[in-house]
Amino acid sequence: MLSPELEARLGELTDLHAAGALLGWDQQTMMPPAGGEARGNVMATLTTIAHERQTDDELGALLDAAEPAGETEQAIVRVARRDHDKARRVPAELAAEMERASSRAQEPWATARATNDFALFRPFLEANLELRRRYVECFDDAEHPYDTLMDNFEPGLTTARVREVFGQLREGLVPLVADIAAAEPAPVLPGPFPIAAQQELALELARAFGFDDGAWRMDLAVHPFAQSLSPQDIRVTARYKEEDLQGLFAVMHEVGHGLYEHQVDPALARTTLGTGVSLGIHESQSRLWENLVGRSEPFWRHWGPRLRERFPDGVGDLSDRDLLRAINVVEPTLIRVDADEVTYSLHVILRFELEVQMVEGTLAVKDLPEAWNAGMEDLLGIDVPDDTHGCLQDIHWSFGELGYFPTYAIGNIAAAQLWDAMGAALPDREAQVATGEYGAIRDWLREHVHAPGRTVEPTALLERVTGGGLDPAPLLAQLNAKYRGLYGI
Repeated sequence: MLSPELEARLGELTDLHAAGALLGWDQQTMMPPAGGEARGNVMATLTTIAHERQTDDELGALLDAAEPAGETEQAIVRVARRDHDKARRVPAELAAEMERASSRAQEPWATARATNDFALFRPFLEANLELRRRYVECFDDAEHPYDTLMDNFEPGLTTARVREVFGQLREGLVPLVADIAAAEPAPVLPGPFPIAAQQELALELARAFGFDDGAWRMDLAVHPFAQSLSPQDIRVTARYKEEDLQGLFAVMHEVGHGLYEHQVDPALARTTLGTGVSLGIHESQSRLWENLVGRSEPFWRHWGPRLRERFPDGVGDLSDRDLLRAINVVEPTLIRVDADEVTYSLHVILRFELEVQMVEGTLAVKDLPEAWNAGMEDLLGIDVPDDTHGCLQDIHWSFGELGYFPTYAIGNIAAAQLWDAMGAALPDREAQVATGEYGAIRDWLREHVHAPGRTVEPTALLERVTGGGLDPAPLLAQLNAKYRGLYGI
């Protein structure tokens, strides 16, 4: 058994992180724009307190003295020890300044994005980058400086391994995109799609997936996200546009994140392990629900008639097959969050390459727009008209979240691997999806992915469930089979 003192310490850390998550959620959904500076100070104070608790000698002594019984308690001690040791390498002043800089940058980023003014955001990004370089210096045993940043989001993964996997992914995606571009274009949904009706349908979809009105809430945000304060307090956000249905898919995506947090084993509550193991595995859950469920033919057998009822003008006279093709249209676009599932990972590969260059010092922040635009032309054949639709589109760099972006494509890869593994266990999965039933999928994910929380390392989790490590082959096989079929290639 863990000592009551150790349990209390871990519970306190969990509570402090939940308080920070609540303040972060509020900042993006409710806080007035002028509150950024004050919120930065509050977040920095909270971060300082959490850092002091995380690095305290007494916590280390309690971990040393622990006599865990069983695998779960052993995992709690192991991971808490790793978190403790890692945090001790970072000065509290640096941790607080990183949090303060993150909060300060969000409103300038939003203004810069709205006004197409990269110069306004540039000093804030430079400050975040410099702080991350100082953070990297605290870990002089890393093979590559970017490894240290990525470890905060995808523990154990290296820059070298990501380059290898992304190279394979790029090699497989670029010719598929070219073949689709040469094929007969998919039909286009005529629209419009009134936002109020989209919100109603989005909530209906969310509830079908597992959204629980007693434990979840849904709000609007500039950049859709999900936040968990506990398994029984899940916040998801969305944004909608009348001209397309991307808002519906964003809700499916964020509900996938929320389900992960909602289905963690209750025994891990207030242990610091009661959350997703990594952002790559987290992203695998959102992409699985958004794409492998939400863009599938069986899914639209059930939801197609409901879509037609709500949006008769928006769907027009498209046949069921053309509706499916329109929902799965592949076309290089400027905006990552609006990208189709074929081109999406290419957006991520670009951001990964730019981040590595900035961290290495081979790309100055002032040159980021030019490098971004060149990368979009190289990977997707797109001319970027302005920075709002280019390097200012994502919120992550205002947070200082360098090392985060690779997890999006890692999530695509892992989702495909998990989907294949699930298929062997649920041979009637498609028939259930076609009737609007998702309980078996949800239960399989709970048992194999969600319940363990952080007790199993992401690489070990993937190997245990799929029989192998990170492998882009299943994703490339799924995309080729699906889209060559839809486009008659």
